[in-house]
Amino acid sequence: RTDGEPVRLSYRGRTDRPRKVVALVDVSGSMAPYAEPLLRLAHVLVRGHPGATEVFSVGTRLTRLTRELSAADPARALRAAGAAVPDWRGGTRLGEELKEFIDLYGRRGAARGAVVLIASDGWERGDAALLEGQMARLSRLAHRIVWANPHKGQPGYRPRAAGMAAALPYIDDFVPGHSLEALERLARAVARGRAEGGGARA
Repeated sequence: RTDGEPVRLSYRGRTDRPRKVVALVDVSGSMAPYAEPLLRLAHVLVRGHPGATEVFSVGTRLTRLTRELSAADPARALRAAGAAVPDWRGGTRLGEELKEFIDLYGRRGAARGAVVLIASDGWERGDAALLEGQMARLSRLAHRIVWANPHKGQPGYRPRAAGMAAALPYIDDFVPGHSLEALERLARAVARGRAEGGGARA
């Protein structure tokens, strides 16, 4: 079959790499009861896929927490994250923080083709139109956008907050984040998006 030549064919096997995940966790006053459990989930994501996960806190400032949450011990990781965040229990300017994230990190590759998890109740103190514009930008970069809102688990919830209403058209998975069961559902949504093939929407 090789005309007498000592040829051995080698084939390169396909390597499936998990998608990048970016988590943006709201640490404002209205999210205070939920921020720590969400950061614990973010710690699990970082530890499970180091090098393919980025974590930021959002509120009045954007703070990168990936290094702090890479510690093996959860308690140590959360203490380090808490010390790094300068705006615990402050306000929420999601539009400005998303713009900063996209300008500094997202367009350089952090969000391109990634699963982006935003954990926030959507109480935007800034311009909702700015948030809508940044969500549109993010949706063109990301593979999927998963939004966890703790209030979604409440009976009769409607996304009436201006920020939440502005963001909703660009969300692929809108899930609650108020309980252990809800966090498990959130983790499944992120894992499902991480395992999917294909590229960014655009």
